[in-house]
Amino acid sequence: MIAFFSKISSKKIHIAIIIGVFLLAILFETLQQLYYIKRFNIGQNVQFIELLKTQSYKWFVWLVLSILLIRFVKKQASKKTNYLKYTFFILLLVFLCVIIISIIQFFIYNDPFSFSTFFNEYVTFFTFQKAPIYTLGYIAIAIITHFYFTNEQLQIEVEALSELKTTNTKLYQELSKYIEDKASVLNIKIGNKRKIIPVKDITWIEADDYCVIVHTKKDHAYTMRSTLKALENKLANNFLRVHRKAIVNMDLAKELNLSNTPKLVLENNFEVPVSKSNLKTVKDFID
Repeated sequence: MIAFFSKISSKKIHIAIIIGVFLLAILFETLQQLYYIKRFNIGQNVQFIELLKTQSYKWFVWLVLSILLIRFVKKQASKKTNYLKYTFFILLLVFLCVIIISIIQFFIYNDPFSFSTFFNEYVTFFTFQKAPIYTLGYIAIAIITHFYFTNEQLQIEVEALSELKTTNTKLYQELSKYIEDKASVLNIKIGNKRKIIPVKDITWIEADDYCVIVHTKKDHAYTMRSTLKALENKLANNFLRVHRKAIVNMDLAKELNLSNTPKLVLENNFEVPVSKSNLKTVKDFID
């Protein structure tokens, strides 16, 4: 049973709900009117089918005008919800329903035409009899179709974003063949200023608690709020992780000292320790 309902589209479900509301409203009003006629002995030999026909044409008018409401909601779905517009449009449709039904009923009874009779008897009567339930019906349709069209709009936007993501991913993959996406400079905040350091001038970077210290060719050191892991992903392949607390610019390393404690000797003769776990990586890079 669950599998059966899962195959039914959302659109069909919404249509089924609206039709269900429509049929229940006709049946309810017919039974209600039949009850009052018999309870207060208003008419003789009144049949259920006759009342059903009378109620059906009135609700048919309501249903036809509901198409206008559905179109109105569809246009509003892509805009910011304006409850005042919805209220005005629903009241306008209810008023049209009352006028049309009054005209039809007026011709059915074949009464002599008079504006006072038409408005004082027919319009007034159907306003009190039909307007409340017609309004509730239109509100129900407005809510159902609003959620349906809003969801539809969201699905379109999600699909567009998905296509955009796919396109951008393909474009990135194509450009990455020709363009290096690694950082060429580091932007380090020093007080109220920013220091721009070319990556090629960095000799090595060491970890310092929640920061890193960036060392340059001119033996300057700058503290930067970052982690070695973040910088490792940002820097080019010549920057090698040689220790859990150190990244070295291998272009500025002149030798690997394989003493008891392996070290990388930089061009400025500074020695950076190499951990045993990273020693093979360093050797492979040099070879």
